[in-house]
Amino acid sequence: MNTSHAHGEYKVPGGKLVVADFEVQDGRLARVSINGDFFLEPDEALADINAALTGLPEDTAPQDMVQRIEAGLPPSAVLFGFDARAVVIAVRRALARATSWTDHEWEVIPALVRPTLENLALDEVLAREVGAGRRNPTLRFWDWDEPAVVIGSFQSVANEVDPEAAKRHGVQVVRRVSGGGAMFMEAGNCITYSLYLPQTLVDGLSFADSYPFLDAWVMQAFKDMGVEAFYVPLNDIATPQGKIGGAAQKRFANGGMVHHVTMSYDIDAEKMTDVLRVGKEKLSDKGIRSAKKRVDPLRRQTGMAREDVIAALSRTFTDRYAARIGKVSDSELAAARELIEHKFGTEEWIHRVP
Repeated sequence: MNTSHAHGEYKVPGGKLVVADFEVQDGRLARVSINGDFFLEPDEALADINAALTGLPEDTAPQDMVQRIEAGLPPSAVLFGFDARAVVIAVRRALARATSWTDHEWEVIPALVRPTLENLALDEVLAREVGAGRRNPTLRFWDWDEPAVVIGSFQSVANEVDPEAAKRHGVQVVRRVSGGGAMFMEAGNCITYSLYLPQTLVDGLSFADSYPFLDAWVMQAFKDMGVEAFYVPLNDIATPQGKIGGAAQKRFANGGMVHHVTMSYDIDAEKMTDVLRVGKEKLSDKGIRSAKKRVDPLRRQTGMAREDVIAALSRTFTDRYAARIGKVSDSELAAARELIEHKFGTEEWIHRVP
């Protein structure tokens, strides 16, 4: 009999630690022991969880594992500080099918002024490089000096942007690879970063849960800055004073993904609602004052210079994940510029949803 021992751990964000210890015997889970500092009632439900996992093939899909656990629990069971999905993540980590932050060597690429199209193309190039195993997982801060509206992958240009207003304000309209809503970006008015990571880091997590999971370090950074930040499902970051930003993701077939966030630092709400049709529609009966309230800039909330906020974010990430400084390679930059020529800079891509 071919037997190996496995051990995996998962700390639920804002919850408890879940540990999975078991053996793999001829490709199946055996002698399963789920343990941790969570709470579970009735006590016997722990044996039900172990029994549900025992005998499962090691390549069982995460959602099938979740369903097996949930089906094995009595209706009266109460799980506090964890859930079936957390158990599965611990099991998947033990099987080396899921990874944790500390399993990777992280890099941070500091902000460098680039054309907006170059920032967009780099998101795809670097995510694919991580998926291919040619780049370490990376945090990259954006910078730019040209005004632009970056619409989501599935948005309609005509429905999102007023072309006359965009032309009047000299605002470039471009399309990114991820979904979500439009980003109104002028020099110095936003803070944008991208995380390039293997999908193993979010293995077992729902799409909804992956957003706050990947930005837990951001919440810690804001706490250190004296700002109470939190997630509003699905992808908004807010404080008690209002929304400060939003996140978007794109997962690639080779196992890499990009998770990026744009936060308002000192946004011009009048110009934003002049250029964006969605802004006008959402706020049509409330006026510009509501626009300023709805997107509340970080400059006012932190009292810090933009570069100092970025430095604080970078410092928290670096300290938390032992990251080192990295850079975009010449080959990656060349690939991004080629992608601009054949994709991101083309009318076909920008207007792919008219």
